[in-house]
Amino acid sequence: MAQQLLMPKATAVWLVDNTALSFDQIAQFCKLHPLEVKAIADGESAQGIKGLDPIATGQLSRDEIARGEANINHKLKLSEPKVRVPDSKRKGPRYTPVSKRQDRPNAILWLVRNHPELKDAQISRLVGTTKSTIEQIRERTHWNSANLTPMDPVTLGLCSQIDLDLEVERAAKGRPLPTAAEVGATLESARETEKLDYGYEREEEKEIDADAVFAKLKSLKSDRKDEDEDDNF
Repeated sequence: MAQQLLMPKATAVWLVDNTALSFDQIAQFCKLHPLEVKAIADGESAQGIKGLDPIATGQLSRDEIARGEANINHKLKLSEPKVRVPDSKRKGPRYTPVSKRQDRPNAILWLVRNHPELKDAQISRLVGTTKSTIEQIRERTHWNSANLTPMDPVTLGLCSQIDLDLEVERAAKGRPLPTAAEVGATLESARETEKLDYGYEREEEKEIDADAVFAKLKSLKSDRKDEDEDDNF
């Protein structure tokens, strides 16, 4: 991957303020138009941008700046990076070692049975197979379907548990909520619950007789008084 300058406009601001390089040299190094660099020098452009020191970031050396200041025709070159970042691999189907390819049908059968919510594309990403093979195993038209045994692809080493959990979670997000008939349990209506017999009868509320209550309190007080008198003797 070709090396690119980080934050070219901020770098141009720093070079304009801290070096004697020409506008053309700065424009060529920062991939800007010379008129844009002139506008930065005149304060008409990039007023809110803080300059970025390319020496501190390791993208330009002091010697390279000195050579550019001494020779107006010198073109500045980016410094070689100290750390090489490997290029990201192009996304594609998962590679399966030859020794494990014979286990793929068993893994597909396990995924189809235990995770029916997974789409063919997700299964293909997990074990590195084709949609036609998945369809054949699902419909039991595979040439070796009689001998297939469901086996966990994580145990077989075809995918990691993290990848499997991630695909299952993605499939669950797009899955509609189960209906009441699928769950097999529904709430009864209020009209039906009112008629249910819970095995007990509601006791009828008795009317409170005030005279009987006060008579009972009087008897309790008299008994307490008699007990106190007996204690005094």
